[in-house]
Amino acid sequence: MSQMEPTDFVKEITKMSVDFDRWYTDVVRKAEMADYTPVRGCMVIRPYGYAIWENIQRAFDDMIKSSGHQNMYFPLLIPEELLMKEAEHVQGFTPEVAWVTRAGSHGELDQPLAIRPTSETIIGTIMRRYIHSYRDLPQLTNQWCNVLRWELRTRLFLRTAEFLWQEGHTFHASPEEARSEVDLILDYYRQIAEDWLAMPVLAGMKTDSEKFAGAVYSKSIEALMRDGLALQAGTSHYLGQNFATAYDIAFSGRDNQRQFCHTTSWGISTRLIGGLIMAHGDDSGLIMPPRIAPIQVVVVPIFRDQEGRDRIERFIAGWAPALSRAKVRYKVDWSERRPGEKYSEYELKGVPLRLEVGPRDVDANQVMVVSRLDRSKLALPVDALEERLPELLDSFHGALYQRALDFRTENSFEFTQLSELLAHFRDRSGLAWVDWCESPECEAQIKAETGGVTIRNFDPRGVAGTPCIVCGRPGRLRVVLARSY
Repeated sequence: MSQMEPTDFVKEITKMSVDFDRWYTDVVRKAEMADYTPVRGCMVIRPYGYAIWENIQRAFDDMIKSSGHQNMYFPLLIPEELLMKEAEHVQGFTPEVAWVTRAGSHGELDQPLAIRPTSETIIGTIMRRYIHSYRDLPQLTNQWCNVLRWELRTRLFLRTAEFLWQEGHTFHASPEEARSEVDLILDYYRQIAEDWLAMPVLAGMKTDSEKFAGAVYSKSIEALMRDGLALQAGTSHYLGQNFATAYDIAFSGRDNQRQFCHTTSWGISTRLIGGLIMAHGDDSGLIMPPRIAPIQVVVVPIFRDQEGRDRIERFIAGWAPALSRAKVRYKVDWSERRPGEKYSEYELKGVPLRLEVGPRDVDANQVMVVSRLDRSKLALPVDALEERLPELLDSFHGALYQRALDFRTENSFEFTQLSELLAHFRDRSGLAWVDWCESPECEAQIKAETGGVTIRNFDPRGVAGTPCIVCGRPGRLRVVLARSY
């Protein structure tokens, strides 16, 4: 299918159990979350998909504002001379940078302007204007924006040239304060993943080979998708004084001595939407975590004629205000499609709860509640809706989280011999726990011999109990390996 071929909106999708990759694309497009555009690598996020992103935004924005962070906005374009000041950073991003070299009828620019792949360079340059003394610190900034990284092998939400994200950038007087910031944000990301997306994650340190370009160290949250591949779902970086030195971000300390700031950066993106699809789907489509679902409850009236419709409409009007009072995001589908077609569509879109309302339900003063997770049914008196629906949604979240956690447990393995590890990844995926001596050479050997399996992260407090799986020297760290997106 070409990228510009119109979506046919036929609701049948490839089964996850048959072709995971095709299933994923079918869900994204046919659930009307996102689609391709004429610009290679760039997607359109449709209203249903964007509503998910808005709910993630609101949740995370509330978290960072509660701890004193403030939103700002910085330029999309970065002068070449600024981007080039931090050598390791430039080397890491140069292959992905898109450049603006001409300005319409004005001709060639004096110097090329990079379209931001990330904003450490421009934000540091600007924020140094506002930092003079230790009294000006910390500066806790964040921006919600788009970035561009020239990706050619793209996949809707997961890896696109242009994507939406938040990028936090903070400036501190001491390394201890900056390191605490890294951990604070990493835990916020864990909360977004687990408490909002019902997606269990492993939070830990990245290896030097996997860290952000220019960072002293990076930390991440890693989730396991239902095809057995890992997804890096958020990262938080301690930049030390690297960027502050390169961009002269300095302040006068309590001792009146000039010193450079300690800085951090951190980000999550619309990749999270791809993650929740792959973490929670089944053969029928998406299963939406209730707390970020655009529609938490869909009401499907069932009637044969206008008289039946009028009767059910009056019935629903009597108790619908209770859903609003319970702060439940709901939709009543009065479209002329058959009930079965509506069921299929909302199952594809992953709406957590469906309320079926037919003539017998009116007679019994009840609704039939159907769970998207297991298709279980519950007859619920309408007088109980205001109290019970929020409880059912919370239970749904817990069950969805447990389902994902059980899947991760079933697909986590421990190895002490390299030959066993290699044999495993020839046939299977999942998470592999091993001990590692912390040698870059052993890390590179694992990646080479497994065809791309990498250390996702590790708990730096973890103590290895067996020899390094590659060289046999004493293990220093307990690490988790996986193929990843």
